[in-house]
Amino acid sequence: MSIISKDISKAVALLNNEELVAIPTETVYGLAGNIYSKTAITSIFTTKQRPLFNPLIVHIPSIHHLDTIVSAIPEKATQLARAFWPGSLTLVLPKKDTIPDIITAGKTTVAVRVPNHPLTLELLKQLEFPLAAPSANPFNRISPTTAQHVDAYFKDAIQMVLDGGACKNGIESTIVGFENNEPVIYRLGSISVEDIEAIVGPITIKNKKENNPEAPGMLDKHYAPTTPTVLSHDILETLTKYPNKRVGILAFKEQLKNDKVTHQITVSKIGDLVEATSKLYEALHQLDHLNLDVIIAEIFPDYGLGKSINDRLQRAAHAS
Repeated sequence: MSIISKDISKAVALLNNEELVAIPTETVYGLAGNIYSKTAITSIFTTKQRPLFNPLIVHIPSIHHLDTIVSAIPEKATQLARAFWPGSLTLVLPKKDTIPDIITAGKTTVAVRVPNHPLTLELLKQLEFPLAAPSANPFNRISPTTAQHVDAYFKDAIQMVLDGGACKNGIESTIVGFENNEPVIYRLGSISVEDIEAIVGPITIKNKKENNPEAPGMLDKHYAPTTPTVLSHDILETLTKYPNKRVGILAFKEQLKNDKVTHQITVSKIGDLVEATSKLYEALHQLDHLNLDVIIAEIFPDYGLGKSINDRLQRAAHAS
């Protein structure tokens, strides 16, 4: 088993030795390595079984380090960084030549963010290099929001999980790139479209691309349980399609009274989308370990963070 520990000095030593460490952020746990180490970055791809065409996100300790990673910063990128960093915003910007091509899948742009977790911010401050850190799960599987999720996935494949507790926001960062200096959302995430637009005005969403994606999280199949998953506007009606099956329900706020349901999880009894987002992956992990025949997931209200939840559920269901 990998060591689950809060010891930053041990994490620093491992990362300096070109090893991988799973790190906590406010979104999900990341599988981190030195961006300038070919050994570490290759290990990220092989450990996750992640295709090389899928770029990685670079994590830096503050906005003041941004110009060490990127070669140009549009005005609206600066506005967004000042509004949301440290936090769940990733910016895709022109990269400096010093950023290895393996990080960016050969693109001229690099994805970068400042995570909002005290342990990881302190870790980044103690390192002489930024960290690449995609989610700490095998490619296409449910992202981890606890150290235990990471350990269950990788066990002996990595030496350490830096334990920062349960991730507060619970899904990945929102990714914003720029086309003709105008912002474009490449991945819906922990910051809502409405909150982004409050800073920069109306924004285009281009969050699906199977070939040569600009950013992580754009593939149709992603964030998926191993249990077949279907989406539903009417859970009771969908339930009739699975007679004599072990069925799990993922619901927003209403508890379903039906003896044909094997197990159900309601992610926010008060109907709070922020709470629902923070509990989404934990609920999917729980349901995925119950030997169910199918998971029926309720479609969420399509505004605010509900859009981001629906995005994750659609990609999980696409895998089925």
